[in-house]
Amino acid sequence: SISGGRLPPCILHTMESDQSNTNSGFTLIELMVVLAIIAVVASIVLSSQNSFNKTLTLTNTTYDIALTILNAETYGISSRAAGIMTNAGYGVHFQKTSANSFTFFADTYPLPSTSSVCHPIDDPSAPNARPGNCIYDSSKGEGITDHVLGNGITISKFCSYAIGSWSCSDNGLTSLDIVFARPNASPFISANGAYSASFPITAACLTVSSPQGGSRFISVSSYGQITANAPSCP
Repeated sequence: SISGGRLPPCILHTMESDQSNTNSGFTLIELMVVLAIIAVVASIVLSSQNSFNKTLTLTNTTYDIALTILNAETYGISSRAAGIMTNAGYGVHFQKTSANSFTFFADTYPLPSTSSVCHPIDDPSAPNARPGNCIYDSSKGEGITDHVLGNGITISKFCSYAIGSWSCSDNGLTSLDIVFARPNASPFISANGAYSASFPITAACLTVSSPQGGSRFISVSSYGQITANAPSCP
């Protein structure tokens, strides 16, 4: 029984405890709001991570291409032997019809001669005589490695600079060869399968693009500097 209209202490304690538990819980609406916030944050994090991964892949591919050009320079000016051929130049070949690949090659054809288009010599049998015509001859077994780009990345454009103007693969340029041969690092650059000593190409630029958007640029200067993070191409 209840005396004096007052509840016993044990009942009061139980009611206060129940009220405290009710006030400290979450309502269904509050839980839904929290879950919605978590979902939005997770979506932003995953989207940012995916975008970062795509950017990183494009950047890594660009540096891989630049490193292959650098290897051609290193091999060429160090006179690395190509089979039984000494003093061979080394180069990289780009083709408009093969935007997702390029070729690393040794410029071994033809033999040294007085009429070589890019490095003639009076005595073709001299120790410093260099073979090659500064272009890639696939039928002569010059290819060393075909590099295939992954993840849909392509060399979307390449350009060459000569006599004050640029020519690019979106306006008549179908192929580009960048060759290095001893004794210096200045590249021999050929366009459309031909080298011109009268109007030499003094620079080249490559645009590397991702299907998700974004591009990176590689430049090769007249004195052999290879830049994998060039600001742009023409």
